[in-house]
Amino acid sequence: MDAKTAPRRFSPPHAFHRLRVRLRSLYRGDSPAAVRFRYSVICIDLAIIAFFIAGPMLREQWVFLTLDYAIAAVLGVDLAARALTYPKLSRWLRRPVVWVDIFIWLTLLLPEIFLNLGFLRVARLWTLVHSEFFWRTIGRRYDDTRWEDVAKAGANLVTFVFVATGFVYASFARIHPGIAGYVDALYFTVAALTTTGFGDITLPGTWGRLISIGVMISGITLFVQLAQTLFRPNKVIWPCPSCGLLRHDPDAVHCKACGQLLAIPNKS
Repeated sequence: MDAKTAPRRFSPPHAFHRLRVRLRSLYRGDSPAAVRFRYSVICIDLAIIAFFIAGPMLREQWVFLTLDYAIAAVLGVDLAARALTYPKLSRWLRRPVVWVDIFIWLTLLLPEIFLNLGFLRVARLWTLVHSEFFWRTIGRRYDDTRWEDVAKAGANLVTFVFVATGFVYASFARIHPGIAGYVDALYFTVAALTTTGFGDITLPGTWGRLISIGVMISGITLFVQLAQTLFRPNKVIWPCPSCGLLRHDPDAVHCKACGQLLAIPNKS
């Protein structure tokens, strides 16, 4: 058998390189198969986030740990795959959302150690909506300025609500008679965040008052941020080649900061 007819054999380094190229095409490519793959990953992420939100109510069920370890396996594979799409691991690790995802994965892998920090898993919603992966997929169909800003502001608010709820539940459930379950903690968080202040559930002591103050201040800040995003004039992201101003009116011809002529594409 000569060299031309001999079967091709791939060395482990070559096979590993092909794997990285394939993962990079799926996670970052523009082909229909890559887009379908990313939509599938996003749907799985949303289902996992729903489990994180319902987690405190399912903790006593026998199936909880089974789902917990299954999700840990899925997130572990996803984290490893995303890391392989980067040319250098150090570049991947420099991103703050990566460290949040790694911490969430550790709470799933070691649930007994991180039992009281399980409420932080909801931060997966924040890392998903703020990820380049999410907007490379969703941004193909929606405006990447208006919808992105609104979605990020909304994700910040929703993430805060459920993180604060989980913290109140972990700190006061079965200790304070007003917090008998997760729904009570959610009710208190929303009442404090909106500064409604019904007064039927209040946290005891100085520590409870400080938590209430923090929830109220953070809630007002996040509501204002979301309102500003919803009602401020629409802008497009188009860096000015002269001064670097990033946001401009959709029909702008010149940069309002330096007067540089712009060439913003007009879809109409």
